[in-house]
Amino acid sequence: MQKLIIVTGGAGFIGSALVWALNNLGIDNILIVDHLGNSEKFRNLVPLKYIDYLEKDDFIAELEKESLSRKIDTILHLGACSSTTETDSSYLIRNNFEYSKKLCSFALSHDVRFVYASSGATYGDGTLGFSDDETGMQALRPLNMYGYSKQMFDLWAQQTGALKKIAGLKYFNVFGPNEYHKEDMRSVVHKAYEQIVQTGKVRLFKSYSPNYGDGLQKRDFVYVKDALKATLFFYHNRNVNGIYNIGTGVAQTWKALVDAIFSALNRKSCIEFIEMPEQLKPKYQYYTCASVSKLRLSGFMEEFTPLEESVTDYVCNYLVPGKHLEPEK
Repeated sequence: MQKLIIVTGGAGFIGSALVWALNNLGIDNILIVDHLGNSEKFRNLVPLKYIDYLEKDDFIAELEKESLSRKIDTILHLGACSSTTETDSSYLIRNNFEYSKKLCSFALSHDVRFVYASSGATYGDGTLGFSDDETGMQALRPLNMYGYSKQMFDLWAQQTGALKKIAGLKYFNVFGPNEYHKEDMRSVVHKAYEQIVQTGKVRLFKSYSPNYGDGLQKRDFVYVKDALKATLFFYHNRNVNGIYNIGTGVAQTWKALVDAIFSALNRKSCIEFIEMPEQLKPKYQYYTCASVSKLRLSGFMEEFTPLEESVTDYVCNYLVPGKHLEPEK
């Protein structure tokens, strides 16, 4: 029997997409771990091929009983509360920090490959740049508790020496199919598509910075299919460890993103700029752009899909027909 690949958060956005990518490689010896609750994310699982599913608390209980210790090859730890507006700090500590420590400690003590999701949110407002040089991690100042919970684990892994044996991936603004269940945490592509269908226009926040005009705030937008290629690189290359940015290395404006959605729908752009909620203003990032030199030096050389091409694929092949990711036949 083949050893298991564990995908935590495997019913979620990037997690279910990762299972899809593994399925396309002919891999289905997968145990999915998640917390389905009352959400609609179970729909992401329906087309996928995997051996078993466990709720996240049951999975930890199985690890602690050592019943899975000889059966696991790799843990791809994508599971987390990813809400940037979550205010229950204790919940984020338990779910994003303590849970990650338990999984990592198990992996290191049982010679199991461990790849986990960190986040571009650890960089805060970007004044210190977006370099994944680990010597500067302590100086980073996340703007929200979600980002800090990710930063806490990054620092723990560094301070314990674990980071020399595991890979942490700082995903930037990932968008694409299978994010439909994420409600307010969906990408602007998905939200804008719905607005266009319903009203014919898109609402974007005004800029409150003299350095950026309305709609000209910038993000490093990453198509999920490209994020998966990078993630699988670390799955296959077990000796490539440390923290790595998963971004395109190119910052694009919100206007360019929205224009691409209108273009994919063969419609003329129509954007309305609205006031930003007061609570978001002090936490708003006006610019993100991943430094990808370290990623390239690691050996990952695949090109990232241009923004308009990736938006067109998402809109035309998934949003318009209402499809999830389905493994190739």
